[in-house]
Amino acid sequence: MIQTQNLPSESWFASWFDSPYYHILYKDRNYREAQIFMDTLTHYLNLPEKAKVLDLACGKGRHSIYLNQLGFNVIGADLSENSIIEANKNANDTLHFQVHDMREPFEDKFDAIFNLFTSFGYFENDDDNLKTLIAIKNSLSEYGFAMIDFMNVNQVIANLVPEEIKTVEGIDFHIKRYVTDNHIFKEIDFDDQGQSFHFTEKVKALTLDDFQEMMNEAGIYLLDVFGDYKLKKFHKVTSERLIMIFK
Repeated sequence: MIQTQNLPSESWFASWFDSPYYHILYKDRNYREAQIFMDTLTHYLNLPEKAKVLDLACGKGRHSIYLNQLGFNVIGADLSENSIIEANKNANDTLHFQVHDMREPFEDKFDAIFNLFTSFGYFENDDDNLKTLIAIKNSLSEYGFAMIDFMNVNQVIANLVPEEIKTVEGIDFHIKRYVTDNHIFKEIDFDDQGQSFHFTEKVKALTLDDFQEMMNEAGIYLLDVFGDYKLKKFHKVTSERLIMIFK
C-alpha cells in the first residue's frame, strides 16, 4: 500500500524534525565547521568558565555535546521528542536535554543562548517569531548574550536551486525550492520501503531589517552582526549567513 505523508503547514516542523528521514537527508552537514564556529563564538563572547548555555532547537544534541566538552553547563532544548530521546543518551551532570517550545521562556537564566542553523522563522503566525525573541530575551541572565544563526535570505534567494535529486542511504530525495508570499519553501518527495512520503519545509524570508524591527519591538539590543562562521563582516548581497549577537 502506498502512503503519502502530507503535513499541515502549522505543524510541518514538529512532524518533519521528528522524522528519521530528516536526519538522513541532512546527515552530511559540516559539523566540524560548526565546532570551529562554537570555538570562535564562545571566545568572542568571552564566556566564563562553566557558563550556563542553552542550545535552542538542539536536534539530537551534537552541538550541545561539544559545548559541554568545552567546559560549559549546557541545556539542549528541542520540540522533537524523538531527537531529545536520542540526545539524552549523552546527558551527564552538566549536560541536560528537554523537550521545549522555543516560544516559551525558561525558568532558568542563561549566560548564553544559541539558536543555530536557521532554526527560526518556522511559525505560521508571524507573531510567534516575535514571541520567540521575547522568550529568548527573558531567558537570559543579566549579563547574558544570545545568538541567532540565520540564512542570509538575499544570498539564498539569488542562488536558489529550483530542483535537485539528493541520494542519501539509497533514498532519492526529490527536492524543489521556491519563494512564495515572503517564505522560502522546500518540497521534499521520496519513496522508501513501499511508501511515498512528502514533506514541506517553510521558513520566513527574514532580512536583517526584519530582525531589527522585531528586536526593537521586543526591547532587544542588537550588538553585532556577522556574515559567516568565522565572524567576518556581514554583506547584504554576498554573505552566506546572518549571525546576530544580542541581549
